[in-house]
Amino acid sequence: MTPKNEPLVRTIKERCKACYTCVRGCPAKAIRISGGQAEVIKERCISCANCVLMCSRGAKETKQSIEAVRALLKSGAPVAAALAPSFPVEFGGIDPLRFAGILKALGFKYVCEVAFGADMVSFQYRKLLNENPGKKYISTACPAVVSFVEKYHPALVPNLAPIVSPMVAEARVIKELYGKDVRVVFIGPCVAKKGESDRHHADLDESITFTELRAMCEADGVDRNTALDSQFDPPYPAKGVLYPMGGGLLNSAELEEDLLSGRFLSAEGLEQFPEVLKNLEHGDIDADFIDLLCCSGCIMGPGISVKTSKHAREAALRRYARKSYFSIRLSDWEASVKRFRSLDYSASFQAEDQRMQLPAGDALQAVLAKMGKTNPEDELNCGACGYPTCVEHAVAIIRGIAESEMCLPYTIERLKTTAEELTTSYNQLAKTKQALMQSEKLASMGQLAAGVAHELNNPLGVVLLYSHLLAEQCEKDSRVFSDAKMITEQADRCKKIVGGLLNFARKNKPFFRQTSLERLVDNYFKTAAVPAGVAFTLDRSGEDMQAEMDPDQIIQVLTNLVTNAIEAMNSAGALTIKTFAEGESVCFSVSDSGCGIKAGNLKKIFEPFFTTKQIGKGTGLGLAVSYGIIKVHRGNITVASNADPAAGPTGTTFTVRLPRVATAAGAIKMKSEPAAK
Repeated sequence: MTPKNEPLVRTIKERCKACYTCVRGCPAKAIRISGGQAEVIKERCISCANCVLMCSRGAKETKQSIEAVRALLKSGAPVAAALAPSFPVEFGGIDPLRFAGILKALGFKYVCEVAFGADMVSFQYRKLLNENPGKKYISTACPAVVSFVEKYHPALVPNLAPIVSPMVAEARVIKELYGKDVRVVFIGPCVAKKGESDRHHADLDESITFTELRAMCEADGVDRNTALDSQFDPPYPAKGVLYPMGGGLLNSAELEEDLLSGRFLSAEGLEQFPEVLKNLEHGDIDADFIDLLCCSGCIMGPGISVKTSKHAREAALRRYARKSYFSIRLSDWEASVKRFRSLDYSASFQAEDQRMQLPAGDALQAVLAKMGKTNPEDELNCGACGYPTCVEHAVAIIRGIAESEMCLPYTIERLKTTAEELTTSYNQLAKTKQALMQSEKLASMGQLAAGVAHELNNPLGVVLLYSHLLAEQCEKDSRVFSDAKMITEQADRCKKIVGGLLNFARKNKPFFRQTSLERLVDNYFKTAAVPAGVAFTLDRSGEDMQAEMDPDQIIQVLTNLVTNAIEAMNSAGALTIKTFAEGESVCFSVSDSGCGIKAGNLKKIFEPFFTTKQIGKGTGLGLAVSYGIIKVHRGNITVASNADPAAGPTGTTFTVRLPRVATAAGAIKMKSEPAAK
């Protein structure tokens, strides 16, 4: 015997992907998703094995009983094969006599058709309905339906017909006819029959599927070419052969559906049978007897390996049913029925409530809100998670058998948010990288500039000294005086360049003090010389502009920016200075209506020695020095410029932002500047 605690269906985790197809196809929602992996919950599973059929990756497998059957065949005890009536669907290409011979070649002593057990069960159903008029009954031929009722509609357990399935009925007939020592193996299309065999271990020893039978034949080298013809063993069936089709039980029991009376109802399929049970429990169904099959008939069971259509399977079964029905001897069949009618075909069922109760409203709303479903219209009920509604999904999450990531709209929204956050982080990283490269470049240039300036300063001093002495000793209208003056002017220019290099390289540590930016700008323009052709505007925001800064260094920045603006306008245009606050920063901007900066030069303007001015007009160090000062203040400087008249008015705006509180490492803070009088 195979272990009884082994699950009938399990997941092969290596093949499982987070597609949730098995959740979607499970009528009992007996699949737990954890870490993106599907796991079958044995207590909730009804063993329909639909998840096995639906999984395209083969990540679900059923319990195998081949070795246990081999052990029975080798035990020396007589073994009978109880063959399900759907066998013509799987083995329709083999003559029934040859097929019986194949089974006997495997070692089965008896090969009996379960269809006779179906005939006996049909009599029991007719008797039950006749003796209990007005009471509603549910057929119990399908073990998956029985399990679903016990676990998810416990209130309907009393409505389960107290009659065994055809499989168990046939097993009891076999033991009555051939002896109690006969071991019985059921062979059919149903995985759930394995669980039913375990519950009726006194009647059945094992259960295998048609797929497993094919594997046994292949492994033992038994096929139609090696086996001999043999007869099926009695008793022989009549209309019980029709049980595998929807409505087959009603037809066999001669309980024909009547649209006028509505006494009898049949339904099959994973979508229909749960709906019928729900409606029955709500009191919406008047029928006295309901025949239910979990699959779309046993001919569509998961233990069948052929891939033919449902209609082709029905046709194959009908062909065999007609041939079998018209070939039996009615007197022999009636004698068998009379002989075995007195056997005990009764069964009992017990509720195993596995329903998931609705949690408290607050807990449910919290889970829904986590998935972005704060309003009823947010509950799309798309079914992508495998659950029909968002509420059912939320309940499953609370019960620990589902995850919020199963919600496709929620996951897509999270991916969008993550992508946006990554884009923002990437942009910030790119800016930081650019600033770091600029700082490294400035540091390298600073070291070079310091060395060059130091080496040039002394010889320049000598040149200036002797050029002044030469000029004093010459007549002012002489050619030598003119040459000496030229030498002096150019040496002075070189000295300014050297001075700029030293300022750039020195990186003086700022001395921070509380300063009013507005007052600083006002004081600068009291002494700054603005050309008459420049229309000057000072725009004050009137906000609190106090911040910790080194006023001398900020004046140096302002001077560089204003000087560049005036030169860009050729001393004629509009110059606008604005002071304003932004959160924890104080800011000022310098705007001009000059020629603008070409787009290709914008990335270079803070590099040392880069200039677009004519030779002798600039050193290319002003903006580099300003950039270094602002970075030491932990602020930033940005530029916006248009050099294309076709795109709008030309001009440039530099904006400087300084934090209100100095955060530079090792910052030296001084006393606040005196208040304005």
